[in-house]
Amino acid sequence: MHYYTVLYKALHTMTSENAKQFFLMLLLTVIWTKALSQQQPIDSGLISAVNRVFNNTINNQRSSEPFNRGIGHIVTPVPISDAEPLANFQSISGRSQCNCVPYHMCDPTTNTVTEDGSFDGFGLIDLRFSRNDDPVCDHFLDVCCDGARVHNESLTPTPQEERSYRATGCGIRNVGGIDFNITGADDNEAGFGEFPWTVALLLADNLTYFCAGSLIHPRVVLTAAHCINNLANNFIVRAGEWDTQTIKERLPYEEREVLNTIIHPNFNTRNVANDFALVIVNAPFTLGDHINVICLPSQNHMPREGTICYSSGWGKDVFGAEGRFSAIMKRVPLPIVEFNSCQTQLRATRLGPRFALDRSFICAGGQAGIDTCVGDGGAPLVCGIGLPNENRYHQSGIVAWGIGCKDAIPAAYAHVGSVRAWIDEQMLANGFDTSSYSPN
Repeated sequence: MHYYTVLYKALHTMTSENAKQFFLMLLLTVIWTKALSQQQPIDSGLISAVNRVFNNTINNQRSSEPFNRGIGHIVTPVPISDAEPLANFQSISGRSQCNCVPYHMCDPTTNTVTEDGSFDGFGLIDLRFSRNDDPVCDHFLDVCCDGARVHNESLTPTPQEERSYRATGCGIRNVGGIDFNITGADDNEAGFGEFPWTVALLLADNLTYFCAGSLIHPRVVLTAAHCINNLANNFIVRAGEWDTQTIKERLPYEEREVLNTIIHPNFNTRNVANDFALVIVNAPFTLGDHINVICLPSQNHMPREGTICYSSGWGKDVFGAEGRFSAIMKRVPLPIVEFNSCQTQLRATRLGPRFALDRSFICAGGQAGIDTCVGDGGAPLVCGIGLPNENRYHQSGIVAWGIGCKDAIPAAYAHVGSVRAWIDEQMLANGFDTSSYSPN
């Protein structure tokens, strides 16, 4: 039995889980083959020892398996360490031999790398990744990287605010996203970090996504009153989220507990008029490339009819039980609709000819197939301000309600400009500066 002992000791010295699995299969094969050929009983002590190692290996693997958390299915990326160099190619396709690593752990191949090593991004990533297309790697945020270009730590592009052409302050949209540009975004997917003020609201007990909001201060979120009315503080806020099914992005999301909520005193639960609420979290979010605050309009500011604004969030694709929540943040372009025209269109629906639209709303949309939907409640509607090359936005609306989803009828958004003074009052009363959401 001495050769079993040698194999068993070798198994214990291994750090690679893949190597352990191979060796376990080899060891068990030797044991059973020997037993069958000689018709001898198998040493129970050796079998117990193998089982202990085998069970430990399985348990260690399970600790990194996907699990249900938050908005979607979170997948933990496989860590890369010096103890396990990527000498063995890991592609899942027969087309290429390469190491499949998160995009930010591979030297970029773009032409933006300078002599001092700084660079602006990692190139182009195709969202329409599919096993049916015989992909090289197992996830669209992994890249095929040869051994000489693999890094054990994330590479960091030049931060957005350090780029000479970029404006600073609130409401700066990272057009196309940070880190990489995306292709295949034929379902209105936003780029990673494109709308850095958009946050997700998750139930505290099971981290289920139920609404969105916008960051107006490192500790304050603006959302819809109908989202959090009667919820007390039993939810959390997640900022910096993008693809809810992975954490392979270079910059992680942050979560904060709710310290206090403030509902507009004139909020009407029947017609959701004055659908405004502020959420104060227990600690400030760390502002950066993918987490930032949105600007707010001046009191009574109304966006002009026809202005193309954007709403962003993870709402359903269609109304009803059959609808699916989005995995990747969506951005929906929506034109502003004049108030009286919107009211007339709404009266032609089941609301009836006597329906009166409350003045605490503005309207946007009205194009079939392009709309916000269930789960988008509380999400921001932002419109461009200032010079076009600044890509600066302020929040004109909050997703409130609509007639179905993706119909050719405008939806109603809580009119943020109508309550700028109330927001300022609440901020100052709670010890927060209002300059965070004021354009430079």
